[in-house]
Amino acid sequence: MMSLKDIDLTGKKVLVRVDFNVPMDDDLGITDDIRIRTALPTIQHILEHQGRLILCSHMGRPKGKRVDKFSLAPIADHLSRLLDREVKLAPDCIGDEVEALVNSLGNGDVVLLENLRFHQGETENDPEFSKKLARLADIYINDAFAVSHRAHASVVGVAELIETRGAGFLLETEMEYFHKSMDDPIRPLVALVGGAKVSSKLGALENMLDKVNSMIIGGAMANTFLKSMGVKVGASKTEDDLIPAAKQFIEKAEEKGVKLYFPVDFIVADSFAADAVTKTVTFRDIPENWMALDIGPATTLLFQEALADAGTIVWNGPMGAFEMDAFARGTMAMCRAVASSQALSITGGGDSNAAIKKSGEAHNISYMSTGGGAFLMLMEGKTLPGVDILKR
Repeated sequence: MMSLKDIDLTGKKVLVRVDFNVPMDDDLGITDDIRIRTALPTIQHILEHQGRLILCSHMGRPKGKRVDKFSLAPIADHLSRLLDREVKLAPDCIGDEVEALVNSLGNGDVVLLENLRFHQGETENDPEFSKKLARLADIYINDAFAVSHRAHASVVGVAELIETRGAGFLLETEMEYFHKSMDDPIRPLVALVGGAKVSSKLGALENMLDKVNSMIIGGAMANTFLKSMGVKVGASKTEDDLIPAAKQFIEKAEEKGVKLYFPVDFIVADSFAADAVTKTVTFRDIPENWMALDIGPATTLLFQEALADAGTIVWNGPMGAFEMDAFARGTMAMCRAVASSQALSITGGGDSNAAIKKSGEAHNISYMSTGGGAFLMLMEGKTLPGVDILKR
């Protein structure tokens, strides 16, 4: 995979796929610009080396139609301030007018194309749409790890058509940290996995059995595993159709010598609400109509001990409904435990990263991945279409 730093950029039109799909508020505008800021090293390198920069991204799900609230105009304004130079917004992402604007760029100039998903061809990886995008550039750079698991036109289709293609600095860093954590880790390698659904992570869990030394499972997904062991979990969220798979997973872990950790107590509530009545119970004493919404204090200690001697920690998914303060203690405790560890720590997924930011411990995490779906796909042992095409 060619690196951006190895490509001659001077005077070249460089199409860079970034992920500027940032959270927006009608009144406040951009509420979190981390996805824009993580792309700045690639952007600044191209501009400093006198490339003619063409940025492209999606925003939201406009489903192939022009929807004003998904315009990238606020992104162009914000990026202009960050770079202290004008970032022009193209009227569209393809077409004669866009081509004329791109051809008028001077060395060191930058333009941001309008939302790619205003065209159905983007998500369908339509060959004609890809050709129109490819006509804009001499060089293609993928710096959008978060969408590299999607075979979309701007990720795969256009890359196939531009001979000089490579990885931006963010994409390189993401792949480097994944390699450090899963392919060549400092051991013991401990996986901390939470979140709501077993179904969305079963492939990753099964693949990691061949890589990790131990695995900690929390969040609502732990309920399905406990239920597979005959534990009554009350009204807690479960995926009953996956109980056989959960039971089989536990057996596989035992065969492979991978130590599994499950919650031994919970904070339970009589309803899923911030003001619900709560109490702490052991995993065998969940009341019939109550639901487990956070790990309890004994589980927190158990999980902390499991992380204590880790050489590498990979974390995906919170331990409970941390969005509500009543059920955030377990997840916040894990944030502090991971942050204070001497281990190489890598987190992935929107909820995990949001929890770490809420805890104030982000600066103590070795690396926070920008991609949830892409991160999980790698953990499943699969390759990313957007990375594969760069390696050809």
